[in-house]
Amino acid sequence: MRFVDTNVLLYSLSTAPDEEAKATIALALLAERDLALSVQVLQEFYVQATRATRPDRLEHDAVTRLIDSFVLRFPVAAIDVELMEGSLRTAKRFRISLWDAAVIEAARTMGCAVVLSEDLNAGQDYDGVVVENPFR
Repeated sequence: MRFVDTNVLLYSLSTAPDEEAKATIALALLAERDLALSVQVLQEFYVQATRATRPDRLEHDAVTRLIDSFVLRFPVAAIDVELMEGSLRTAKRFRISLWDAAVIEAARTMGCAVVLSEDLNAGQDYDGVVVENPFR
């Protein structure tokens, strides 16, 4: 299993000419079945996809339909106290933001050995969860 970070979901929607290659990669990734998400990633996706300053902004209903389709297609890690406590430990140990640590810990919870992300340090191994940048 591989864990998908928010940027993969966002690139799948992009209509920016300079992001065309990334959009193609993101769409191909999302067609695969060995992926997992988290509630946090879906929340971040909603916030960024509906952001007023986003050039290809989507409306609430469109984004909620996409989120519903992601939830039906992929396993989703819930946010709970255990995930939060693991995230706090990971943030401290690796000196990363709590939000990035929560992505790592959600991936671990879902049994994912790989996190697909442009935002984290590609190649970094967080105790058995390795970050891979699919856009390189």
